[in-house]
Amino acid sequence: MSSLAVVEGSLVETLSAFDYVPLGRLVFGAGTLSRLGELVRELGGQRVLLVTDPGLEATGNPQRAIRYLTESGLAVAVFDGVEENPESRHVRAGVEAARAHQADFLVAIGGGSAMDCAKGINFLYTNGGTMAQYRGFGKATKPMLPSIGVPTTAGTGSEAQSYALIADDSTHLKMACGDRKAAFRISILDPELTLSQPPLVTAVTGLDAIVHAVESYVSTRRNPISQAFSLAAWRLLEPNFSRVLSDPQDLNARGAMQLGAYLAGMAIEAAMLGAAHSCANPLTAHYGTTHGLAVAILLPHVVRFNAPVVEPLYADLLRLGQLNNGEPPAEILARRIESLVVEAGLPSRLGECGVAREILPILAEEAHQQWTARFNPRPVTEADLLRIYESAW
Repeated sequence: MSSLAVVEGSLVETLSAFDYVPLGRLVFGAGTLSRLGELVRELGGQRVLLVTDPGLEATGNPQRAIRYLTESGLAVAVFDGVEENPESRHVRAGVEAARAHQADFLVAIGGGSAMDCAKGINFLYTNGGTMAQYRGFGKATKPMLPSIGVPTTAGTGSEAQSYALIADDSTHLKMACGDRKAAFRISILDPELTLSQPPLVTAVTGLDAIVHAVESYVSTRRNPISQAFSLAAWRLLEPNFSRVLSDPQDLNARGAMQLGAYLAGMAIEAAMLGAAHSCANPLTAHYGTTHGLAVAILLPHVVRFNAPVVEPLYADLLRLGQLNNGEPPAEILARRIESLVVEAGLPSRLGECGVAREILPILAEEAHQQWTARFNPRPVTEADLLRIYESAW
């Protein structure tokens, strides 16, 4: 873990050893979806399984992707059985579709759920077994299919990561299954695809990306590379969030949000997250609370909790956003996140989301078991997590 110290009047960070491996290629720009068939062929694909969700059909984006693929002479089958917060059963259904088509290539188009489900399909289609067997990192022993991720939202950054977040069928708790072979070989960021997002989706996915930038910047696994990604993500996301809310057709702002989400995803891959994510996952499991909203409600309280150990790092973010007004940086940052939630017209307290106060101890127990809690910059006990929940309630 890195540590902060004052040397000759300047704040410096003692660097720990780290191992950074770039994952894939990025193709960014308006209209770049048209290159999909060309890029699949470049990677040797012939029989493509397109993984998406049925809600995207109204936007026409999957149909456009199919057209570009077929125009390149590729055989395409569609699996549109993805649902929000995909579970193992969705992955198994996708594997059956891949087998029926004898797929040799995967393309995911949609939000983080489509990205994660496609990666989950890749695990089981190529390596067999169940998703639970791949919980953790590097459990796949056989090669995996080449794949391309095409996000239509600006939020999870899953297209930039080697992990698939798949919920257990029975408990609904998320399992993080990671392997570098599962990462997309190419990610296509076409901001035109995000223009069709409903306002609520724009808001909750944007907040998710912002939380990723903040939590990854201060995690115990932070390093100079991950922090460069986190800072760049914050610089793009924080000012453009308001712009995409007020002018959803602003393609420049849409592009900035999409690229910011990708960079935050790269930061997660290199540095992981923290307690806000640990606390959010049980809320989704018990109440179906949208992930982006859950982490955004919790983050201000986690920032205040973390202040004694990483407040100077929070000050870095404020300098980029020109938000520093002389007050303690953690408090300024916490209030800024709270203001973004309010600006989006979303509830800012857990009680407003229907969460019963009586269940908070159960949520704290489950949050303490979440893997991201281990990377929070200030160690958290179950009692600490309960206090965070209570302050957010």
